[in-house]
Amino acid sequence: MTALPTAQPASRPASRPAPTTGPFTGAIAAEWTKLWSVRSTWWAVLAAALTMAATTAQLAIYAVNANTDDDPTAGPGVVPVGEIVTGSLALTQYVVLALGLFAITSEYATGTVRTTLCCTPSRSRVLLAKAVVVGVVVFLIGLLLGGIGAAVARPVLGEWGSAPLGGTVRDVVASAAYLALVGVLALGLAAALRGAVLTLTVLLALLMIVPLSLQEPGITVLTRIADAFPGVAGNHFLAADSEPYPAVVGLLLLAGWAAAALALGRWALARRDA
Repeated sequence: MTALPTAQPASRPASRPAPTTGPFTGAIAAEWTKLWSVRSTWWAVLAAALTMAATTAQLAIYAVNANTDDDPTAGPGVVPVGEIVTGSLALTQYVVLALGLFAITSEYATGTVRTTLCCTPSRSRVLLAKAVVVGVVVFLIGLLLGGIGAAVARPVLGEWGSAPLGGTVRDVVASAAYLALVGVLALGLAAALRGAVLTLTVLLALLMIVPLSLQEPGITVLTRIADAFPGVAGNHFLAADSEPYPAVVGLLLLAGWAAAALALGRWALARRDA
């Protein structure tokens, strides 16, 4: 009696390994989720939009009033919309940089920085991921704010305003780049100083108080020192100045300050416990 052939089990297709992401990509995804999952981010965006709209409207009204003054020599003439947009950053930047500041000080305040460092032990990776997310998010918000500012300023300026496409786009993009670097600067200082109030105080000093104090006496040496500070360098970049240095040098100086702040923050993270 012959044995019946036994049925062979059907062969299973080889399972494909699940796609994996690198540790840095995962850290960026985590920081992106954390940034957009808190209400403070959305409130900061709303506050920045309202501040930008109000400031550009105010500057545009000042320009119109100056041009319609009885003294014809007091008026600035036709004002580019982009100039109004970049001028509005003097106030709006302090709302936007809160995004970079709170990206890490909020974690210190709540103690969640311990969880962050447990999930991503490399402190360099954590800080760099935060810098990438803050830089990208603030740049995109800067484009939005620039568009809002241009949309508000153009009708208010009326006959005293001009909006050439190329120049306006350049000023909007430059404004977004400036805000992104200032946001990263705020992040780096916040990583080193930990406290939101202390970080904001140092930022005010770097961006405005110290440079103005150096420029006030009108002494050439002090003025040249002030030109190296991040706020002044950023203003030269936004204004596309050629003196005391080209606009690209102003951008590089601001980027250097942001990189130095990140290096300081990394040093502080390595030396202290969370």
